Amino acid sequence: MVDSESIRLRAGGAVARRQLASRASRYVFLGATVLGVSILGFLAYDTIDSGASRLSLDFLTNYPSRFAEKAGLRPAMFGTFWLMLITLFSSIPIAIGTAIWIEEFAPRNRLLTIVKVNLANLAGVPSIIYGILGLTIFVRFSGMDRSLLAGGFTLALMIIPMTVIASQEAIRQVPPSLRDGALALGATRWQAVRHNVLPNAIPGIMTGTILAISRAVGETAALLMIGGFTFIHFEPGPNLADFADPSGFWAGLQESFTVIPIQIYAWSIDSRREFQANASAAIIVLMVGVMALNLLAAVIRERFRRN
Repeated sequence: MVDSESIRLRAGGAVARRQLASRASRYVFLGATVLGVSILGFLAYDTIDSGASRLSLDFLTNYPSRFAEKAGLRPAMFGTFWLMLITLFSSIPIAIGTAIWIEEFAPRNRLLTIVKVNLANLAGVPSIIYGILGLTIFVRFSGMDRSLLAGGFTLALMIIPMTVIASQEAIRQVPPSLRDGALALGATRWQAVRHNVLPNAIPGIMTGTILAISRAVGETAALLMIGGFTFIHFEPGPNLADFADPSGFWAGLQESFTVIPIQIYAWSIDSRREFQANASAAIIVLMVGVMALNLLAAVIRERFRRN
């Protein structure tokens, strides 16, 4: 009797070549992953090693200076905060509303196909193009000058396509039975969307929104195009007293600005080693902020899924 454990079947011909290619691809992809992570780890280590010594409370609260040891991120942090608020409140309602219209109310015709194709194309447009668009529409045509509003609206244009696509995917993941059951019980289309579709799509929508904002936080090219300043000695945006005065609040939003990525760019092109260390320290601050946003996205997603 032949021992069944001693019998080994070996593929031959094209099947053997496909199996060999499959095994080889696993190691190729593993090597590519290890290479990418290694490069990222080396860059992170080099940045932390050169910039950690400059991190301090004074670095976060001081204004820019010609002297590296006195220079800080205060205006850039205020500018980043206000710019992200403007971007968030001007883009998210439009993006989510567009996604709801496409998935729930739009007629399935050629026009909808064109809209979807253009959204997908706009999501891959380089940010410098959005900078040129913002310079033309908001800075020059609308007369906003090189202000926080112009910068926020420019970044809003940039993240709307990706937020729409992420929201569409989240809405598609909602089981059709929830929507159909609400309609069968006499709910209107909007009631079914509001009470059944959106609550179940919120985790995906929130995740896509926060990731889009994370991209906007690190944007430099588009803001340089519309004239983000590299050296300002005041805090951009409204102050606490302006919240009780609508005219003062509006005037604060029309001030010139700088943001952390622009400040990093300004320090990194300076040939002095001390400013290079400042740039590394600012990169650490920006990385921590982006990582915090990504962590927030994960927490929100899990919280809504459990509920």
